[in-house]
This record gives sequence, C-alpha cells and structure tokens, in this order.
Amino acid sequence: MVLRRSVNGSAYGNADGPVVTTLAGLAEAENGCRRCPLYRDATQAVPGEGVRNATVMLVGEQPGDKEDLAGKPFVGPAGRLLDRALEDAGIDRRKTFVTNAVKHFKHEMRGKRRLHKRPSAYEIDRCRWWYKLELDIVAPEIVVALGASATRAVFGRSLPVGASRGRTMPLAEGRTGFVTIHPSALLRIKDDENRHREYKAFVADLKRVAGHLRRASG
Repeated sequence: MVLRRSVNGSAYGNADGPVVTTLAGLAEAENGCRRCPLYRDATQAVPGEGVRNATVMLVGEQPGDKEDLAGKPFVGPAGRLLDRALEDAGIDRRKTFVTNAVKHFKHEMRGKRRLHKRPSAYEIDRCRWWYKLELDIVAPEIVVALGASATRAVFGRSLPVGASRGRTMPLAEGRTGFVTIHPSALLRIKDDENRHREYKAFVADLKRVAGHLRRASG
C-alpha cells in the first residue's frame, strides 16, 4: 500500500481513503467522506469526541437529529441518558471517548420531521474504516458497543446483543470488548416499571465495565 502525506502533514491517503493521525484531521476527513451515500442527506459528519488517551471508548449506532445539527455525538435525549447511566456506574464521562458506528444521520422525512432510520450492514461496514482509525488514534483499553449496529462495527460481524451482554470479549491488540443496549432503546419503553428495570440492567452492564477497568489498573 502506497501512502502519501497531505499538505498539513496530518493526513495520509491510499487507494481506499485517507488515513489520519490526529482527531482534528480525522474530523476533517470524515466531513469529506463519500464512502456511502448517507452524506447526501445529512447536515454534516459527526466525528467522535473525547480525550485522545481515553481508556474507554463507547460506540453508538449513528448520530440522531440533534447530533446531526450540532456536529457532536450524544447531545440529544439518548446522550443525556447515557451521561446519567455512566455517572451511576461510576465511569467519568469526561475520561471516555464517544463515537458512532456510522458518522452521518440516516433518516426519512415524515412531514417536516426527520425520523431515524437504522443503517444497513453495508453502510456500517463502509463506515468501519473511520472507527478503525479512531481505535488507532485513541487506543482505548476497553470498547463498549451500544446496540446491534455498534456491535457489528466493533466485532466486525453481527452478534446477538442479548446473548452477548455481561461478557468480556477479546478484541485485537489486547483490548476488551463489552456489549450492551443503546440508551435510545430505553427511551422507547412506555411503561415506567419496565423502563426503570431496563435502566438498572443497563447501569449494571456499565458497572461491569467499571469493575474491569479497576481490576486492570489495580
């Protein structure tokens, strides 16, 4: 593979797309992404966000309406719920890196509303290029897949979320993977009792992440 340095020295290119070495360069490159058609209807790409040396990377499905407009991940209702769950689990959100399997908002119009539409396996696989670059740059010890789309991006194949929850799963380069639900799934539960029960289960999953982190650092 032949690599070439960009004008600013932060990005590289090959036949398949740019390879970057900084988060700023990555965000710039993602906004120029044409690897699948999703860029056409999105406002902008939504890059991952957080500290470069984060120990924990959390991977969601895709930006929502709020994220698409803001250009930042997990700033809508699901993001606020994730923040609360991380706090309850004892994980400092400021020390994590949050991103999505797909960087552009996939949606369909319903009147004037833009309704979320799940990305396809093809779109997830095409966008996995960016996820792998994030891994190289951030180099987290733990990767948490939030939902089915994220699980495909993190593990390179589809896995049942329910059967994978609560397990530590090996990843390349000595990393550890975890699978749990996406917080948006909790927002779709109408019954208060069921939602509260599922929220506790979600926090329990994140507490396993926190426990693994403590054991690894101790």
